[in-house]
Amino acid sequence: MPPATRPVDTAAAVTPSSSNGFAPLRVKRVVQETADAVSLIFEVPDGDRERFAYRSGQFVTLRVLIDGHEHQRCYSMSSCPVLEADLQVTVKRDRGGLVSNWLNDNAAVGAEYSVGPPEGRFVLTDTDRELVAFAGGSGITPVISLLRSALTATPRRAGLFYANRGRDSIIFADALAQLETEHPERFSLRHHLDESAGVVSQQHVAEFMRGRGNADVYVCGPGPFMDTVETALLEFGVPRQRIHLERFTAVAAPAPDTNGAVITEEVTIQLDRTTVTQPYRAGNTLLQTARLAGLKAPSSCETGSCGTCMAQVTEGSARMLNNDALDDDEVAEGWVVTCQAIPTSPTVRVVYE
Repeated sequence: MPPATRPVDTAAAVTPSSSNGFAPLRVKRVVQETADAVSLIFEVPDGDRERFAYRSGQFVTLRVLIDGHEHQRCYSMSSCPVLEADLQVTVKRDRGGLVSNWLNDNAAVGAEYSVGPPEGRFVLTDTDRELVAFAGGSGITPVISLLRSALTATPRRAGLFYANRGRDSIIFADALAQLETEHPERFSLRHHLDESAGVVSQQHVAEFMRGRGNADVYVCGPGPFMDTVETALLEFGVPRQRIHLERFTAVAAPAPDTNGAVITEEVTIQLDRTTVTQPYRAGNTLLQTARLAGLKAPSSCETGSCGTCMAQVTEGSARMLNNDALDDDEVAEGWVVTCQAIPTSPTVRVVYE
């Protein structure tokens, strides 16, 4: 997008020191993927390559200042670490998306953004099983990295079911077509366009899964799309441990219902050498409670996916609205992702390591 067409720049990249692993990275190229999606290719200096080494499917956190306020957003890498030295993220414009819309309007070559180190567990399993992916809209971002890595560095077969509103919304259309050309016997692609085929249904999912019951399945996209796909996969008989989910949006906390339920009065939080007891505000997560107590608790994605905000509940109890970061053993030991954890006992003690 030429500079003359950009609106007034009311934001700026944040380039603080590399605290918490963040470091300033320069934008090397900007690619307009579709009318509402842009890719930012970052140049990683030689001295930072180890810090920013990543696996396909992982994400980084960007810090951006807009109207004087700092915002952090997580974006998955759409580049492939086995093929490219630079790091690329792809951002789709979103209704009401403050940071994503600003990046689409203002991203420019030469700009520096404060970028956190790669995180996330939405990565390839160490197996030769077929990889099947279901992506909706911008959910293709981590998926295309997974597909390219699997097809380039392993003998695995792969299939992609990619849903969009219409043909103009397809991100990486040419790159996906190239994968079909390069791997005709190992890669199959099905484009699903809502405008002609209707919204994705469980039947669509089951049809694509025929003959693929032994696959590892990766799902990323809008919440309703992911819910439909996950339900269909479980009914199809795919073991839950082979279904990998990456959610871009947080699960909203339900309105508090105290009818007959335990009312939490206070939460004690231990972070580093500080211990604070904070009166509990109904409906808040443990992370929100820590912030109300004036603590700078660690956090990143705030969707329950990365595990950055994990802490251990040592007294009392809490339930998680969403958890794509911790395994069953960790949960059994009292670990929670605090961005998604709601207290369920009169008092709760949380310890950050």
